[in-house]
Amino acid sequence: MARLFPILATLFILCSFILLATADKERFVKSMDRKLLGLKKEKLSHFRLYWHDIVGGRNPTAVPVVPPSRNSSTAFGMISVIDDPLTIGPELSSKMVGRAQGFYSSASQQEVGLLMAMNFAFMEGKYNGSTITVLGRNTVFSKVREMPVIGGSGLFRFARGYVHAKTHRFDITTGDAVVEYNCYVMHY
Repeated sequence: MARLFPILATLFILCSFILLATADKERFVKSMDRKLLGLKKEKLSHFRLYWHDIVGGRNPTAVPVVPPSRNSSTAFGMISVIDDPLTIGPELSSKMVGRAQGFYSSASQQEVGLLMAMNFAFMEGKYNGSTITVLGRNTVFSKVREMPVIGGSGLFRFARGYVHAKTHRFDITTGDAVVEYNCYVMHY
């Protein structure tokens, strides 16, 4: 018994060292100080942008890649990829500050309801190279639609918030639309 105790004590110490040495490798999450990532005080920014969805003409900015299902009054199943200009005014000739890049899909069989997945990629001023990501439901015939901001990049890293979309102009003949987006974004 006297000889067994040193062996057991040595094994216990050895196992303890092995457990301590591997504990950090198995831990996949840890708390961090936000200052290490350069994050300062959080602020709220408001952007008013005009989204130009051009379906027809020589240079469309929205291109259908999946046609709607047959006999659908809501274009259910349709998917369009977009690279829409974002301007500071409702006219396409006003200053372009970015592009809305992503897709929308008709996701409702009962009404014209789109699933919107897009990045507002800014190309001007302080926010050049930064993006805001919008993902949500857009019932296009509602007066005002609200969709969440689920993230961003660059100066919008860790962004959250919402957008209000309001149709400014819709051309029933061409399908082209101008939509006013009011974006409320919490970011660092």
